[in-house]
Amino acid sequence: MSEETEPGPVEEPPDYGADDWEDPVTGAVPKSELPDEIIEEVPHWTDDPYFDRVSDRLMYNYTLERDHRLRGERWDLYGEMRILNQKQFFHPALSYGDHESEEYLYARRVTRPTVGELKRLVELGHDLADERVTANEEHYRTDFTFVLVADELPEEVRSFVEGQRERTLLKYGYYGHYEVNLGVVVPDEQEAVAGEAADVVEAFVLWEDVTQPEEGVLSRLAKRFWK
Repeated sequence: MSEETEPGPVEEPPDYGADDWEDPVTGAVPKSELPDEIIEEVPHWTDDPYFDRVSDRLMYNYTLERDHRLRGERWDLYGEMRILNQKQFFHPALSYGDHESEEYLYARRVTRPTVGELKRLVELGHDLADERVTANEEHYRTDFTFVLVADELPEEVRSFVEGQRERTLLKYGYYGHYEVNLGVVVPDEQEAVAGEAADVVEAFVLWEDVTQPEEGVLSRLAKRFWK
């Protein structure tokens, strides 16, 4: 998903904490109507309405955590998603061709992102892959996605992130692959840019519905949970 949204005619920053704010996602279910067992597992970003609204979109698919620490750095939002794709004959006990996919999502606020910082995050993603990816026949895909929620979007950052893709094949693809994805979002200006495979950034673009131009990971999940 190579996504770029241009700044809209925003006269003042949207109030994501307002009681009358409505998510433009088609068929979105209000949090107040969800079962308690789902809500109880979702952290609340009471001091940051924007992240709280983003978590409303992510909570169906990700295990979420706030104020996550990684190698001495703080991330406002952290999420994990794991999917097991399983082929079956006529009974679940007769399964074959299991494939595992997972994503590690890190998001935080910054004032002004830089290309240098984004390059460092790409290297961090590769380091995490060395630690966490188990390369075997059952592994299909692992994503490490970093989203910066910024006050502004410098042009050089936009150019660096737009169309970015960092894909590494494991044993020539026999053991699957992993991706390091980037996204930068400026909520107050209603603009965002994301790498080619950074599907989850759609969840951070609160001023738009979730689009499904391709069968990406988030697009498939959106069809299941958001409609």
